[in-house]
Amino acid sequence: MFPYPSGTLHLGHLRVYTIADVVARYHTLKGDKVMLPMGWDAFGLPAENAALERGVPPGGWTKTNIAKMKSQLDVMNGSWDWSRELATCDPEFYKHTQKLFLMLHEAGLAYQAEAEVNYDPIDKTVLANEQVDANGFSWRSGAKVEKKKLKQWFFRISEYSEDLLKDLDSLAKDGAWPEHVISQQKNWLGKSTGALVKFPIMAIGHDIGAAIEVFTTRPDTLFGVQYIALASSHPVVAQLAKKDPELQAFLDTLPGLPPDSKVGYLLPHIRGVNPLAYHDDTPDATKESLPIYVASYVLGDYGEGAVMGVPGHDTRDHAFWRKHTAEQPVRIVLAASEDESTTTFDNEPEPFVHHGYMTEHSGVFKGKHSKEAGEMMIRMLEAAGLATPTTKWRLRDWLISRQRYWGAPIPIVHCDSCGSVPVPDEQLPVLLPEVDNHWAQGKAGNPLESTPDFVKTECPKCNGPARRDTDTMDTFVDSSWYYARFADPHNSNQLFSPEAAKSLPVDIYIGGVEHAILHLLYARFIYKFLATTSLLPQPSESEALSAEPFKRLITQGMVHGKTYIDPENGKFLKPDEVDLSDPLAPRVVATGEPATIAFEKMSKSKYNGVDPTEFTSKYGVDPTRAHLLFQAPVADVLNWDESKISGVTRWLQKLHDQVVALAKSPEESLPAKEYFAARPPLSASKSKKLSAAEKEEVLKRDSETALWRETQKKIESITRSYEKIYPLNVVVSDLMTLTNELVQYKTADEGIRRQTADTIIRLMAPITPAFAEECWSLLHPSKGSIFESASFPVPDGSLSMLKAEFINCAVQVNGKLRGTVTIPRPSSGLKGDALRDWIVNAILETEDGESRFGEGGYNVRSARRTIPVDGGKVINFVI
Repeated sequence: MFPYPSGTLHLGHLRVYTIADVVARYHTLKGDKVMLPMGWDAFGLPAENAALERGVPPGGWTKTNIAKMKSQLDVMNGSWDWSRELATCDPEFYKHTQKLFLMLHEAGLAYQAEAEVNYDPIDKTVLANEQVDANGFSWRSGAKVEKKKLKQWFFRISEYSEDLLKDLDSLAKDGAWPEHVISQQKNWLGKSTGALVKFPIMAIGHDIGAAIEVFTTRPDTLFGVQYIALASSHPVVAQLAKKDPELQAFLDTLPGLPPDSKVGYLLPHIRGVNPLAYHDDTPDATKESLPIYVASYVLGDYGEGAVMGVPGHDTRDHAFWRKHTAEQPVRIVLAASEDESTTTFDNEPEPFVHHGYMTEHSGVFKGKHSKEAGEMMIRMLEAAGLATPTTKWRLRDWLISRQRYWGAPIPIVHCDSCGSVPVPDEQLPVLLPEVDNHWAQGKAGNPLESTPDFVKTECPKCNGPARRDTDTMDTFVDSSWYYARFADPHNSNQLFSPEAAKSLPVDIYIGGVEHAILHLLYARFIYKFLATTSLLPQPSESEALSAEPFKRLITQGMVHGKTYIDPENGKFLKPDEVDLSDPLAPRVVATGEPATIAFEKMSKSKYNGVDPTEFTSKYGVDPTRAHLLFQAPVADVLNWDESKISGVTRWLQKLHDQVVALAKSPEESLPAKEYFAARPPLSASKSKKLSAAEKEEVLKRDSETALWRETQKKIESITRSYEKIYPLNVVVSDLMTLTNELVQYKTADEGIRRQTADTIIRLMAPITPAFAEECWSLLHPSKGSIFESASFPVPDGSLSMLKAEFINCAVQVNGKLRGTVTIPRPSSGLKGDALRDWIVNAILETEDGESRFGEGGYNVRSARRTIPVDGGKVINFVI
């Protein structure tokens, strides 16, 4: 995922781009053709707000930040293809964003409509539903969002609801996308199958229509409806508020209430009727008229802005009912079993919210399972014209209008004669005008509205006077398709060519899980639309994924910094307020008391931020890359601890020392597999005692066997980790282990040790590219870059022949270990008594074995029982 140019890279950037570069370099070494592009998500409110604060144009501020961040990326030892660099604020990019808008408009998927919108009073712009948090606050400014009626531009993402949901199943296969992201997308799409049910209305003195429609997914609870609740935006509420000052005053208080508030207003003079009331066999309680409330918890943009209140079978309805009518009993129409039946909640702390069996309060449906009963009720009401089976979605069309300057202008001209007219392709891009005075004066609002040279234009249809649309597009429009532009970044005629589209979709997409809904959902929608055009080849029926932009998604965890807290007042301590003379026991300078250590999201207020440039200058880029990966699996939160980099630097120094020493040995040697195949067996000498020279040879041979066996195993393990990506920390751990093996087995053949070092360097090259290049040049001074002359290691097939020729046999007498004797490895064909006798003879043929376990020692030949274990690795003599 490309970065927003805020001015400086933070450790989160360093982590995600290190991961991306490691994956790219791994595939390059494997021989894959790799594209690792980089660009800048350069439009948006932060740049505009920063421009207002500084009195400078956002374009200049953004370009300066891009230059700074690019210089930081340049020292990360990355392999980005800068020839494909793009910035979404570049007219050559947003020209095609505008073209994309026009394509959607032509297809009927971009439209303008008046709607109740979320308005940010600080940023002075509207927000999509996805940009408002659960508590009603703006995702950027943190302001309490207001509701306004405005004419806005929308993308009809709802047209793709079914495809967006269905194709998540393909993305879930084999863990291609994380399960929690799939779940969040499904929840946001929010498909609900149910019915629209009409509740007739009795009104005194008001003409508000014949019925209120309610969407429900639980028709089986209809007998338990005890009230109706309406959203503040419901048309009935708006009509009644015109004549009811108390109601209007109540509505004015709602924006300041928390989302879980149970505040409600009982509408006087109107009552609802349960549609089941018209059936003769319906119990009298269900036939009673229903109170109607305006309730803050009812959402105007979901369902019909009305809900049926079922206190006995919904937790939220129960809490609301108890607050407003504590004296009224709660009606129970469902029970866990056919035997249960009750009328109140006297002994029940919580409502019964599951499916079950209909109780006596359900009339003729008593005893039936609730799912069956619900279906029967809907069929019955449908026949009477009081219900319609339907499907609802939580997803709403994507509101893309922004009343701000720093974004792609919407390419529409408004003409009194012709209406809304698309800007012709040849007139694209519609450029943002220079409005330097606006920034110098620090004015709020959208300067496009007060820039006559921009607003006044000619209608492309009739050539009469017209007005440009002054809204700009949500910056998420830019990021919804930028990945596809990387395939063909310099094409001035179209978004990308069909030929370039062959490199799509993206194979691996890496970024923060915070984009699980907004960015990823919008990107999926736009890609699915592009798949309906000639730009993208149509997917065949055999393809596993149907028009999805990212085959595989990797989400990395955040980086948290170490904080020091004063335990007396909970205050975060500044660096000079902490005594770190003993790093393991930090103390508060002012009191001498032990400071509390915690890891928190990095921020200036917690004094726990880390400057990546300063850190890499101190320790080096490659150690920093390895340190970032080693501290935690990719998906986990990384608790940044500077002190732990010492382990990484020690490892690199240790390996470098080995490479320097091995560089003195011949560059060409017999390949390991051939070496082991040609090596004559020593076990032929098992019938005599080993001489000192033979013992030394045994040690050498077993050490090189063990070293190459470990090398082959680590190739397999590390390859798996690179492929999975999430366990990249295991790659570093495995490399450290293999390096330790190289150091340990000093007596192994020089050629085998050199080949092990060669393997380690190629395995680590994606993580520490500069260090690997240095080591590679020492071992292979004439071969050039490791990324051009080497390939990623693969197992050589020698593992089956890499068995130690001698084993250490633990000798027990009466269950207690009495010594360990090195003996030849028994033949795999030896079993039972033959194996037992062979091991006893082998032990006694050794000098140490004869002295300790022969006639002058334990005399194991006279044992009553002899029990070999694990093929001779252990033998127990019962004497």
